[in-house]
Amino acid sequence: MDKYSTKWLKVSEPFPHVLHVELARAPVNAFSQEFWQSYGRLFDSIVEDGLDVRAAVVTSVFPKIFTAGLDLGDAGSLGSDGADTTRDGARSSLAMRKKLLEFQYAIGAPERCPFPVIAAVHGHVIGLGVDMISACDIRYAAADSNFAIKEVDIGLAADIGSLAFLPHITGNHSLVRELAYTARTFSAAEADKIGLLSKVVPGSKDEVTKEALELARFISTKSPIAVSGSKHLITHARDHSVPDNLAYTGAWNAHALMTDDILENLRATKAKTKANFAPLKVPSRFAGAKL
Repeated sequence: MDKYSTKWLKVSEPFPHVLHVELARAPVNAFSQEFWQSYGRLFDSIVEDGLDVRAAVVTSVFPKIFTAGLDLGDAGSLGSDGADTTRDGARSSLAMRKKLLEFQYAIGAPERCPFPVIAAVHGHVIGLGVDMISACDIRYAAADSNFAIKEVDIGLAADIGSLAFLPHITGNHSLVRELAYTARTFSAAEADKIGLLSKVVPGSKDEVTKEALELARFISTKSPIAVSGSKHLITHARDHSVPDNLAYTGAWNAHALMTDDILENLRATKAKTKANFAPLKVPSRFAGAKL
């Protein structure tokens, strides 16, 4: 996976069709502009290249921290390098808005993937870290994890995803507002209680990484058509009414039900063997290459 690993991202394939993406910018995974751009490009490139990835796990290489959030010493990480102070306020604001939308698009890359992305966090998950995991499909946390929507302590509202995702994820507007207004730290147990997590794993980095990778491995054995379709339809349901989603699902599955994966599942079940599913997309530039 050398092609996809970068200066601060380590990418490996611990199981067939499963990627492990590790954040690795010492000392605390603070996100500079280069870092968040690289993070977004990674997921988009995997999809564009047509690699047969069926699940991915995002972790940190550092035992005590997932990410400290933004690198406050990097102007680009805050979008301030997009502000042209030689022009009037409106034009400077438009430039700033463009940078913020690029930032949102990069951090939201996991949601655009046709395969599930699992966040496995441990230690401190601060500011941007909450934005990042909110855009992932599934969130596991080690028992030693703690979280904070920290942006208000910098002097701004969180603007990369937390305030958009968390009300939908938790269903608790009161608590989301409390956490955003106060920037207080909350534990893995509280994050689990409010629905931000699907599992709290006893231990720390190694334990939560192992659990998340095993989940990804199991998901990778399922029909890619079924899993990717489920992901797409769940996201659509979040953003639409029940009648709209049911109508959309009917149209979607009218086509998806023609998949060969159904016959392959039946064959494998009857023969008591492992199903062998085709990739969602035939690789173009890397046809025939392994991950």
